[in-house]
Amino acid sequence: MGTSLTGNDFTTIGVPTDVALAGALQDAKPLVGRQLAAPLRRGQIPSESVLLGPALLTGAPAGTSAVPLRMADPSSIQLLSPGQLVTVVLTADSSYAESRKSEVLAGPVPVLWTSAHGGKPGEWLGTSDTDGLVVVAADPLQAEKLAGASTQGKLFFVLEHQQ
Repeated sequence: MGTSLTGNDFTTIGVPTDVALAGALQDAKPLVGRQLAAPLRRGQIPSESVLLGPALLTGAPAGTSAVPLRMADPSSIQLLSPGQLVTVVLTADSSYAESRKSEVLAGPVPVLWTSAHGGKPGEWLGTSDTDGLVVVAADPLQAEKLAGASTQGKLFFVLEHQQ
């Protein structure tokens, strides 16, 4: 995860069509040069949903958006992995004389990508400044609250228990 795939990363195996997973890729050539969004186990058959790009939202409900967020503490992103659920919290910038409550913007939302696990400058988000970025899947209302939220204060996440 985090490096571009090469032809040497793959081994061709025969899998009966009745047991192959839907969306499993049959040829490694289109994967060369692409980047994984999540780790693959040895022998796991890759699909578009584990690669960075438009198919990252495969299986998500219609209307789901991939929303990039810049977290206030970039080092905390090392705690996240794609697939984890988080709640996103905004702590508004304020003076010491003026106290504001933190606001839950969205959650739980699944993490799609983090700069700590695969963030190579310019490979997916088209920018060289990926430090502290997390991409989450959000429904339309959550996406509206999350878009540009880092300009209103500091963003933090709370790890959610996965059942």
